[in-house]
Amino acid sequence: MPPLRRPRHEMPDSVRLALIDHGLEESYMARPPYQRNDYIGWITGAKREETRERRLAQMLDELHRGDRYMKMAYRPRAG
Repeated sequence: MPPLRRPRHEMPDSVRLALIDHGLEESYMARPPYQRNDYIGWITGAKREETRERRLAQMLDELHRGDRYMKMAYRPRAG
């Protein structure tokens, strides 16, 4: 059985601008590719604008804190 693959999500301009406005582009790019992809899919998959905004705010907060991923504990790899 071939490995499962997640669909790849394109980053919307609104998310890119939010990362730039909050100075979090480097923190975002330091995350593993699967986390970056999951965040974008999760944000863009919301049907309501207020839900997208809330999810974007959560991602920005987690990137700022550096110790969370989708409300779960996260510890970046030393490197």
